Amino acid sequence: MFWIILLTVLVTSLTLVLLQNFKSPEKALERNVEHRYVVSDPPFQREMSVLLGPAIVAGNHVTALQNGDEIFPAMLLAIRSAQTSITFETFIYWSGETGEAFSEALSERARAGVPVSVIIDWVGSTRMEQALLDSMQDAGVQLHRYRPLHWFNLGRMNNRTHRKLLVVDGRIGFTGGVGIADQWIGDGGSPEHWRDTHYRIEGPVVAQLQAAFNDNWIKTTGQVLNGSRYFPALQKEGVMDAHVFIASPSGGSESMHLMYLLAIMAAETSIDLAAAYFVPDKLLIEALIAASHRNVRVRILLPGPHIDVLIVKIASKSDWGALLQAGAEIHIYQPTMLHTKLLVIDTEFVSVGSTNFDMRSIRLNDEASLNIYNHDFAARMTAVFEDDLLSAKPYSLAHWKNRPLHEKVYELILLPVRSQL
Repeated sequence: MFWIILLTVLVTSLTLVLLQNFKSPEKALERNVEHRYVVSDPPFQREMSVLLGPAIVAGNHVTALQNGDEIFPAMLLAIRSAQTSITFETFIYWSGETGEAFSEALSERARAGVPVSVIIDWVGSTRMEQALLDSMQDAGVQLHRYRPLHWFNLGRMNNRTHRKLLVVDGRIGFTGGVGIADQWIGDGGSPEHWRDTHYRIEGPVVAQLQAAFNDNWIKTTGQVLNGSRYFPALQKEGVMDAHVFIASPSGGSESMHLMYLLAIMAAETSIDLAAAYFVPDKLLIEALIAASHRNVRVRILLPGPHIDVLIVKIASKSDWGALLQAGAEIHIYQPTMLHTKLLVIDTEFVSVGSTNFDMRSIRLNDEASLNIYNHDFAARMTAVFEDDLLSAKPYSLAHWKNRPLHEKVYELILLPVRSQL
């Protein structure tokens, strides 16, 4: 009898600990924000600055890099040119051609005496061979895996870092959707080569990118990276206003949610959204519908036949009907996995980074987003979005109503776990 009681207590305790992974943050938005002004109005930028955290800073230059053919060479060139410091955080890091190229570049700089600090998510690096980790650490790379599984952190094992941050010499930054894996090699034109965008950043906002890395470096190591090698004086490099802000279940978990809601509710003419994983909550759906009712053109680009997490696509579809009924457009990308995260409002405002349009990114993951307030850049990103639309098929309300019965059943089954997808 004693052993039965003991086993029952242990199983119950373990179950309660694991259920902590499904707990939502205490601070959660319950009502939608109001449409008060448009994204080009100064009050919009003031509110985004004070509500999301870091202030918007002027004088930045952001370059959009398309697919692995442009992204990886630019990142590797920056790493190989490092003179004072490299900080690098990513979710996906797998063995393969790409992983080895980054490992060699980071290791070479560490052997040359450049401080190299790396955070790799424990879950996202499960396909990374130990030899690759060992080679970097042997070269002097300060490498840490984010929240490896231990008995004492079972209640937080579902909270991962999904951030994708690279800062070189405190002066050049990169962020976007790309992980370090061979899936991103190429031009995004075939099922083996994913479609994605990453961004090269120069100017004062790079310091905010560095601060975003420091957030998880402190959590992981208890150390702060400071001084001129990490935070040099930065001059203006362009004409773009921008800021970087972070979200995490341990603090600021509603930042991404609030940003999306404020931007969507400020839309006056257009919303262009490309989302690798589209599982929004009720407030976000209502905000998109309200925008459609204000005669805002809402275009949503989503993955099609090629997607790495099929249950996300299934769970997503339950919301499509209400959006289509309100007049929103949904387009399904055909050539390969669409891994892009892009929001463009009124050809004035752009939000990019690691954040997906789903509740996992908004409430469970550590994320970082870059917002750019610049008409010319927004126009260029609208052109990129429309170019991707040429490789997509429109999805109609009739398609949604006539979807197979088994899809509707799966949608219902997945309802209780939508926040985890």
